[in-house]
Amino acid sequence: MPIQNITELELDELKSTISNLGSIPFHAEQIFRWIYQRGVTDFSQMTDLSTALRSQLSDSFVIPTPSVVHRQESTDGTIKFLIRLSDGFTVEGVFIPDTPAMTFCISTQVGCAMQCRFCLTGKMGLSRNLTAGEIADQVRVMAKDVGLLDQTFNVVFMGMGEPLHNFNATMKSLRILTTSSGFAVPQRRITLSTVGVLPALTKLANESVMPNLAVSLHATTEELRDKLVPINKKYGLNDLVQACRRFPVKRRERITFEYVLLADVNDSSSDVERLAILLKGIRAKVNVIPLNEAPGIPFRRPSDARINSFGRALSARGVRVFIRKSRGRDIRAACGQLFVESTQLSSE
Repeated sequence: MPIQNITELELDELKSTISNLGSIPFHAEQIFRWIYQRGVTDFSQMTDLSTALRSQLSDSFVIPTPSVVHRQESTDGTIKFLIRLSDGFTVEGVFIPDTPAMTFCISTQVGCAMQCRFCLTGKMGLSRNLTAGEIADQVRVMAKDVGLLDQTFNVVFMGMGEPLHNFNATMKSLRILTTSSGFAVPQRRITLSTVGVLPALTKLANESVMPNLAVSLHATTEELRDKLVPINKKYGLNDLVQACRRFPVKRRERITFEYVLLADVNDSSSDVERLAILLKGIRAKVNVIPLNEAPGIPFRRPSDARINSFGRALSARGVRVFIRKSRGRDIRAACGQLFVESTQLSSE
């Protein structure tokens, strides 16, 4: 049997694979616990497995682990990680404490193809998709660094990349994250953010693992969204909203609509009116995200007074509203600020 990367296997795949070694399914659960709950990457240290099995595993599998190239901590406790993958490409991940739970923000691609005009990651372009193992491994690396491997935490797919543009790997990583003998992250503690890749959004509605859905809206007219979120030219605003109306939402849950607020662009009283009309009848909440300004982004952050006025006006129209507090702005770890200066490092 050729040597396999064990972190690319779901639990059922691992059970099937190790059966060829004469092992029983329970051994796969033990291995998952060692890797994901204890952070062990050496089969010889998996002491509740027999010596013979540990030797067989070492001959048959590898446990590659991304490395932390750089770790930067904000004054508010947020930590940004520059994570190096096995081929030298790098992505950024973020740990956000007390939100109110502990939260890991992970990436699904090296860069992003969506080119949203207010987002630094979009200026990178897309280098490649991450594998399912690379997506889940970001949690493994960051959780071990901050001592939370065996604790309860949240995961948000809001880092670099569009998760639904890398659909199969994203879905597989979700299954790895939620496996009870692995990270055991409850589905309700996972949020997936998308700009609205409609065919994939439709497929998501039928998946066995259903994360919370966050839809990046950012505009209330087709014309403006065409300019801010170019994929809108392919999958338009009205079609996206209709897809959200059809999306299955569990009782007491809501679809989150993310709205980056740009001064004198999408923050008018007319935008409030249109947004309330667009979302009428949807179990929705709106995260108002004041722009996190960055060099190369051609927009300004509205004043605090304008931000609060927008939120109050939307709430007055019956929309549940949250104004997101930016975390990690001083280390460029906030929403829309993830950007790798050099997307690939030497592997030497």
